[in-house]
Amino acid sequence: MFTRLRRDYTDFPKQFWLMFAGMMFSTIGTTMIWPFLMIYASETLDLPLVAVTSLMTINAATGLVSSILAGPIIDRLGRKGAMVVGLVGAGLSYFLLSRASTYLAFAVILGSSGIFSPLYNVGTDAMLADLFPMGKRADAYALIRMARNVGVAAGPAIGGFVLSRSYSYGMYGAAAGLITYGLMLLLFARETLPREVALENASLRRQLQGYWSALRDRPFMGLVGAFTLVQMVAALVWVLLSVYLKTQYGIREQLYGWLPTTNALMVVFFQVLVTRATKKHPPVQVMSWGAVFYVFAPLLIAVSNGFWGFWLAMVVMTMGELVVVPRASAHAANLAPVDKRGRYMSLYGLSWNVAAGISPVMGGFLSDQISPRSPWLVGALIGLLAVIAFRRLKQSQHRDNVVKT
Repeated sequence: MFTRLRRDYTDFPKQFWLMFAGMMFSTIGTTMIWPFLMIYASETLDLPLVAVTSLMTINAATGLVSSILAGPIIDRLGRKGAMVVGLVGAGLSYFLLSRASTYLAFAVILGSSGIFSPLYNVGTDAMLADLFPMGKRADAYALIRMARNVGVAAGPAIGGFVLSRSYSYGMYGAAAGLITYGLMLLLFARETLPREVALENASLRRQLQGYWSALRDRPFMGLVGAFTLVQMVAALVWVLLSVYLKTQYGIREQLYGWLPTTNALMVVFFQVLVTRATKKHPPVQVMSWGAVFYVFAPLLIAVSNGFWGFWLAMVVMTMGELVVVPRASAHAANLAPVDKRGRYMSLYGLSWNVAAGISPVMGGFLSDQISPRSPWLVGALIGLLAVIAFRRLKQSQHRDNVVKT
């Protein structure tokens, strides 16, 4: 099996492996701090949870606006430059965050970070679609996710150890990882913007108007809507779980760090195999199967009262992630016309911004006003809505195919 995998990937372009290495090492840096960011903000600011989680809403709101603008910029000016600016800008934001001590400072810095992140995220999705034909995109997205999760496997485990001594060192590590990846792209990557798109001389205003065709694309927008629900469950877990475990059960950073590490190790060892095993099935059907795991993961968190119950919940959510995420990315790229690829992937990328803007602050409100367990019960309901949305999308595509034939 591994001989076949090695043979299949030997013809991947060198630029892909540059992105693979850059993603891995930059993620080690960012995940030293990101899973623990709400703990850091909560302890630094000493504010109610709903106020602390509103920082994530600010980050998501600026990210949403940036994602809308990123598509036309990337389609007009190219992928490489946008990715470099995004990586270096996000790295500087982490460095400044180490000096923040007030709510306003946190809000300004996290808002700035939200502006930069979509530039390299959307740029990465578009560059991968440029580098690979349709039949190989699912494998490429799966491998990039594997690279990211090699970083996630190492980052939180290192971060839990480092941050128990100083959060500033974690911030410096995140900044160094992102800026180093940006410099790697600047020095060694080539621009992949297709020639026919580069020759198009449309104004930025015309480029923004090009979103209208994506918004009218019912299969694509159905995918974005269903995937956003999945991302809402994921955002709830990734942002609130560390605070929930520490405040309710006394589980500190060093022990919590093994939960994201478990997630990452599962992706590293199983992502490519799961993607290959599910490739023979229609993508929307596969995603509807994977969404079921996002129902049970928050339910397990709600009923658990010890580390191993929470660990099992992370395992269950990761199983859904292995099935859903790379197929969703590849399906979105396949639905995107080549001349609007950046804009389509921008709208697809908005799923995380919308999810991160709504779920954490909703969860903080529910925790403050009802009970600490209530966010997880609502998360299970959102997961159920995701399953229904994917099923409806599958039925809609089946009806369209019947009409065409």
